[in-house]
Amino acid sequence: MRIAILGTRGVPASYGGFETFAEQLSTRLVARGHHVTVYCRSHYVSPRQLEYKGVHLKVLPTFRHKYFDTILHTFLSALHSTTARYDAALICNAANAPFAPIVRLAGTSVAINVDGLEHKRRKWNWLARRYYLIAERLATVLPNETVTDARVIQDYYMAQYNHPTTMIAYGAEVERIPDRMAVRQWGIEPNRYVLYVSRLEPENNARLVIEAFKRVRTSHKLVIVGDAPYAHEYIEELRASARRDRRIVFTSFVFGDAYRALQQNAYCYVHATEVGGTHPALLEAMGYGNCVLTLATPENIEAVGEAGIPYTDEKDLEEKLQRVLRDGSLVNSYRQRAQKRVGEHYDWERIVDRYENLFAQMTGRPPVHETGFAPEALESVTGAGVRKS
Repeated sequence: MRIAILGTRGVPASYGGFETFAEQLSTRLVARGHHVTVYCRSHYVSPRQLEYKGVHLKVLPTFRHKYFDTILHTFLSALHSTTARYDAALICNAANAPFAPIVRLAGTSVAINVDGLEHKRRKWNWLARRYYLIAERLATVLPNETVTDARVIQDYYMAQYNHPTTMIAYGAEVERIPDRMAVRQWGIEPNRYVLYVSRLEPENNARLVIEAFKRVRTSHKLVIVGDAPYAHEYIEELRASARRDRRIVFTSFVFGDAYRALQQNAYCYVHATEVGGTHPALLEAMGYGNCVLTLATPENIEAVGEAGIPYTDEKDLEEKLQRVLRDGSLVNSYRQRAQKRVGEHYDWERIVDRYENLFAQMTGRPPVHETGFAPEALESVTGAGVRKS
């Protein structure tokens, strides 16, 4: 099949969860013989880069702005797609739902992965929140398929819009290779640091993690991995609050082999996001063999099941982190549980199987895989996805 992915910053991943998802999905689909194009933004991917691991890259310009970057680029991508004759397209982010009809003009079947509930993010003003609510509703009407990445989000769309969606989670790899040299550049040692990964925006609660860690008695360090293009003041506040504690290390964005090394050499991982569906960094932490402590939101609890340690607030995190740092046997137990859960429910090859079957279904082809949509990691309210004409 000829497949397009729109709505991300592009590949190789250099920003966040959707970009990591686009890289994993596109490269694995190419390895299975499909022709895949990922639309990329010119300030993240060089216009001279035409291909990545067999994936065709179409780099288009956009206006680098907090509110217009995504929707302007997806609009241009949708216009370009009408000349390319794709069989199926996947649009990422509910904000891009208004552009699904443009892609469909050329006879391309369109699925949209809505992500989480963006209208709840504190970084948006009232107008942006209103736009996201409108876009959510349009995501149930304009594409052929609506995809959610967590049952919590799937339930929301059914309750709010009476709309059945196809649930396909994100994936992760299972691997853990300790490597002292790989993390030395940050002045840390394997199994001697707590890891936190996220875009540094208020609803991801880096401040909560920092304040809890500052009260923990340990020689371990806290490594904060992440950045954000439009949150400079907030990030400076975070750095200022951590300045007196030399145990806290900021790395900014880290990707590729260096990111995998940070995940695989951590003592434990703290997850603190409060908005969204299934968070790729959380699944990656589990797959890379980390004992995970997670903020107890419904989406996060859905992802970790019994394989993580939930906490409710700053004080609770402080107490549980102190316990984890004192009990190596507890850490090892949760590491094994985490990797087992990822292997059973979030394996990338199984996730790609489901997207491959979804694209086949959308284009009127028979399922590629006999197992179809496995119930443990993908189900919709009414069974398989519901195709709209």
